[in-house]
Amino acid sequence: MRLVRIGPAGSEKPAVIDSEGQYRDVSSLCGDFNADFFASGGMQSLRDVDLAVLPILSGDLRVGAPIARPGNLVAVGLNYADHAREANMEIPAEPLLFNKAPNTVIGPNDDIHFPRGGVKVDWEVELGFVIGSTCRYLESPEVSLSHIAGFVAINDVSERVFQAERGGQWVKGKAFETSCPTGPWLVTPDDPSIPEYFDLWLDVNGVRRQTGSTSNLIFDIATVLHYISQVMVLDPGDLVITGTPPGVGMGMADPTWLKVGDLVTLGVSALGEQRNRVIEAP
Repeated sequence: MRLVRIGPAGSEKPAVIDSEGQYRDVSSLCGDFNADFFASGGMQSLRDVDLAVLPILSGDLRVGAPIARPGNLVAVGLNYADHAREANMEIPAEPLLFNKAPNTVIGPNDDIHFPRGGVKVDWEVELGFVIGSTCRYLESPEVSLSHIAGFVAINDVSERVFQAERGGQWVKGKAFETSCPTGPWLVTPDDPSIPEYFDLWLDVNGVRRQTGSTSNLIFDIATVLHYISQVMVLDPGDLVITGTPPGVGMGMADPTWLKVGDLVTLGVSALGEQRNRVIEAP
């Protein structure tokens, strides 16, 4: 099942994509794809619905992030060994965690605001997953997988000066507005399109910068979720992003950064594609 939110920013309607690729409006069945929806068993309710009787939303409307603002957004750093090497950092012995601000989440085709005072703005294609039920001291990595509501494509846009050259925590370079393009779809784990491993790619102005696969994760999805649940509680609707493969601007022999006017496109297998223009922060 593929979930999507359609309409102007702040007024999106929740929808499910049917077998013909049409957006079926489910707003009469649930208010939004938010914490209450996931916590109340909304995913199962949608599985029981006959989509053919629901209204169709226009395919010309804006596609928003497939989930409403998460309560918590937890990210894993340096989760691909080759990315750790290009960053000249040690491969972590345990998952390296940081937060992005929940209000960084934007739609898959919305503009990325170049942050005021920014210098080294970088790209990072990642696999994300949304929490479907409370994760607290989960018993094992295997058990963890049953707590995932679905998977999403993410761009963890980062400002490297804020992150690494001004002291303190990484969150300073990870939390500026619009720094988490998300979607276009939330795809449930039982959807037949979900692969064993996800392929990821990212282009800047049509030039391929990143190519990767989650088969190369240091800490796999189940391990990441189990680990996080031992140090914090994750609630339904929270978002976890799992790390980026090599090819970021910081890791190039001649480091290259995003600039105003650049076009970033990316995709994750089964999860759709993004297309974001970089503009000056209003």
